[in-house]
Amino acid sequence: MSRFLIIFGLFILAAGLAWPWLSRLGLGRLPGDIVIERDGTTIYIPLMTCILASIVLSLVLWALNK
Repeated sequence: MSRFLIIFGLFILAAGLAWPWLSRLGLGRLPGDIVIERDGTTIYIPLMTCILASIVLSLVLWALNK
């Protein structure tokens, strides 16, 4: 379990460091993401981005367990 948490932490660190390049690919602004802009307030709900991240993470973990 500790090895998994360390690898997961390193993955999150790498994703955080790579975020400027990932945002250029359109990750975070996919069709289906909800953006509400009103009077100086912006609410952003990354629905499709979360679904896509969940699918990718599920496939990676499935492949690692197999």
